[in-house]
Amino acid sequence: MAALGALVKKAWSVRRFVVLLCAPLALVPVLLSLPPKEGRCLYVILLMALYWCTEALPLAVTALLPIVLFPFLGILPSNKVCPQYFLDTNFLFLSGLIMASAIEEWNLHRRIALRVLMLVGVQPARLILGMMLTTSFLSMWLSNTASTAMMLPIANAILKSLFGEKDTSKDMNRENEENQASLQQNKLYTVPTEMQFLASTEDKDLAEEKELSSDALSDLKKEEEYKANIWKGFLISIPYAASIGGTATLTGTAPNLILLGQLKSYFPECDVVNFGSWFMFAFPLMLIFLLMGWLWISILYGGINLRGWKTKKSNIRVDAEARAKEVIKEDYQKLGPTKFAEQAIFFFFCMFAIMLFSRDPKFIPGWASLFAPGFISDAVTGITIVIILFFFPSQKPSFRWWFDLKAPNTETQPLLTWRKAQETVPWNIILLLGGGFAMAKGCEESGLSVWIGGRLHPLEGVPPPVAVILITAVIALFTEFASNTATIIIFLPVLAELAIRLKVNPLYLMIPGTIGCSYAFMLPVSTPPNSIAFSSGHLMVKDMARTGLLMNLMGVLLLSLAMNTWAKSIFQLGTFPAWANIHPENATSLVTAVENVTLSALNKI
Repeated sequence: MAALGALVKKAWSVRRFVVLLCAPLALVPVLLSLPPKEGRCLYVILLMALYWCTEALPLAVTALLPIVLFPFLGILPSNKVCPQYFLDTNFLFLSGLIMASAIEEWNLHRRIALRVLMLVGVQPARLILGMMLTTSFLSMWLSNTASTAMMLPIANAILKSLFGEKDTSKDMNRENEENQASLQQNKLYTVPTEMQFLASTEDKDLAEEKELSSDALSDLKKEEEYKANIWKGFLISIPYAASIGGTATLTGTAPNLILLGQLKSYFPECDVVNFGSWFMFAFPLMLIFLLMGWLWISILYGGINLRGWKTKKSNIRVDAEARAKEVIKEDYQKLGPTKFAEQAIFFFFCMFAIMLFSRDPKFIPGWASLFAPGFISDAVTGITIVIILFFFPSQKPSFRWWFDLKAPNTETQPLLTWRKAQETVPWNIILLLGGGFAMAKGCEESGLSVWIGGRLHPLEGVPPPVAVILITAVIALFTEFASNTATIIIFLPVLAELAIRLKVNPLYLMIPGTIGCSYAFMLPVSTPPNSIAFSSGHLMVKDMARTGLLMNLMGVLLLSLAMNTWAKSIFQLGTFPAWANIHPENATSLVTAVENVTLSALNKI
């Protein structure tokens, strides 16, 4: 087995080396078949897309390629490329990451999670709902990966209290073998679990099991199937809720911020998307999708029995639910009384959300209207709050200390230290965002975006509502196999040009594409949360595939519904905005090359 693992690693290393060397050569025809500047820009974008999809280089390293290739190929000078890596959108995301670090430092997220679980109850369906609500709420502010990693141990503790320390499922060994093979194939790390260990002791109980009657064996088998299904339902609900919850806020996931940054690059006059307007659109969508997903998972895995509403619970299940309730209560009590630091973090977290939401909510004047127009952005708001975390004391200050000359002059620990921020903030995501913004700038300056638009005229006859469904479905399928961030970086320029061709508001296509990137539910490798849940050893690929297929379908349909109802009033999607006319005017020299479309026609839209 060790030799096989070494062989797999060598094969993967060779594949990476081949991709790194052959991809630049294989894409040379792109340089020759397009106009010079557009061809060079498309060459860089395709090369980065290939490296991102194959992960031949680390994602963040690939994101740095525009700094090197754009100046060398004459696409953009370095003084225009490098600033894209430190736009105000990056600092808005950074402020969210720092706030998340402070929340994790003082275990506020764990206290919130356990409190919610205590409120919802301990029946399996209610616990799954509590898990999904808590995970989605945390994912709105923390990263999807961190939310999943924090909630899974809590879920495992509750499941062990519900079903005991032993799983006697007869298919456990077979499932473990399939999971091991899938994990090795997909380069996922296997986490040893209690169930896997205990499954090896199953043979010891076979003699006792043979002595039972056929009815008892049948009941035992049904009970074990019920336990296995509930376990799967718990584990699969957590990564799904994390992916859904991340869409509710601009800082919840990287694709949302990439949309904001590329809007500022392509359409500088567009000011309708900010934290408040996005929240009003995405939060109701998140709640509806979360409820539908909970119903689907609960019905599929036995949390809700449609044929047995009036069936009386067995004493075993009643006792198990009582034990689960005690486990949650005990874990909550272990946290002790609420500390001053937790109260302070919660206060600043609420201030962070309220100030971002009320800066410019659109339907009423926000507090930013008190200052010069255009000077205050969401990044200013976020960074203002997180700076306070680095000097606000983590212990309740004593005013008598100032007047007691004999009091020791000890330094008070702040709510967050810079060392902790350095260790916990994923800085590679900042570079990844910057790489996306640099690509968008290159597309705009080189005229590639207009060239792409000229090749999209066959799609002009597609009705916009149908286009929304098709775009969301295609991107949701593509992101099952590629990074969410890389996917949206590749597709957004195309969607912007397609919207102009269809004479619709660009947001009408760009927003569904962005949210669709987060709807990756079918495969373990689709997102890091899926990988974490799958590596627990209790899920199989077919479990995620059959559950995720309907989740993807529900996501596409609900997103289409949202875009054609309340999103129209929030983002003014019913008209073609004046700010969208600025984009095609940037490349007048290419307009003559676009069939059936002229600059005067675009100005009349």
